[in-house]
Amino acid sequence: MSLLDVKNLKTFFPLNSGILGKSEYFKAVNDVSFTVNKGDTYSIVGESGSGKSTIGKSILRLINITSGTIIFDGKDITSIEGEELRLFRENLQIIFQDPFSSLNPRHKVKDIVTEPLIIFNRIKKNEIEKQATELMKKVGLPAEAIHKYSHQFSGGQRQRIGIARAISLKPRLIVCDEPVSALDVSIQAQILNLMMDLKEELDLSYIFISHDLAVVENISDYVAVMYAGRLMETGEKNAIFNNPLHPYTKLLLSSVPEIKKEKKEKIKETVNESFAEEKKTSINNASFCPFYKRCPEAMTQCKTAVPEMKEIEKGHSVSCFLME
Repeated sequence: MSLLDVKNLKTFFPLNSGILGKSEYFKAVNDVSFTVNKGDTYSIVGESGSGKSTIGKSILRLINITSGTIIFDGKDITSIEGEELRLFRENLQIIFQDPFSSLNPRHKVKDIVTEPLIIFNRIKKNEIEKQATELMKKVGLPAEAIHKYSHQFSGGQRQRIGIARAISLKPRLIVCDEPVSALDVSIQAQILNLMMDLKEELDLSYIFISHDLAVVENISDYVAVMYAGRLMETGEKNAIFNNPLHPYTKLLLSSVPEIKKEKKEKIKETVNESFAEEKKTSINNASFCPFYKRCPEAMTQCKTAVPEMKEIEKGHSVSCFLME
């Protein structure tokens, strides 16, 4: 059963006016649609600048979207404002990438993790310490941690505090914006295991944003591959990793370190061809496939039209003329 339905989402950012005063926009998210089912981890992967985090912020309504529809648990929340928007956010929280800057250094941990409960009037003053202690237990930190400040903890411990804050309201969906990318590799597995345990215990759903394919393969139910503001391929985890169809997906998977040397060199030549040109594909453009200038299998029609997202097999869709 679906929990979140995103339909034709567009989030554009205005740039300086172009020639003759014509407005230009950076199309960070350009006509993206997907569904997150209850209890699933839906991962969005792609290189930096592809629009992954912008999707998360758009869903949370932290930034204004240009057009499209966002439906959460059957309710259209695209245009809600004020108190209605505030109440909606009880059900949808976020874990930030940087566990250092996302925590207020002037607040003790008990204030950080119980602040959402106070804002939504879900806790009495004499219950703050008890609730903070329970949250520490859930994320694997000692009870005395509630009396310390965030700078007194390591990166992994800080991220545990960030997770405790995110689950304090018992939300139904959490946007995880690169939650382990700033951590040491030795700590990443611990945090991911914690998140998976909490997912089962609290019946959570995740939107997991990452560029780390090894992490995504381990925790995902569904995967969406994003490039220059558009979805290139979507499907169940096994379909994406065992039978990639889009040239960009294949390049991403081939760039994992365990590949052969000659393969790595070929990918480097293709993918790094023109980073400046790649960025141009996201500005005022809807006339060609955004990946064609870097695609090793580009055809003439890729330069003149944007391929539609088509379902090739059940639950596995791709936006590529090679599949027609």
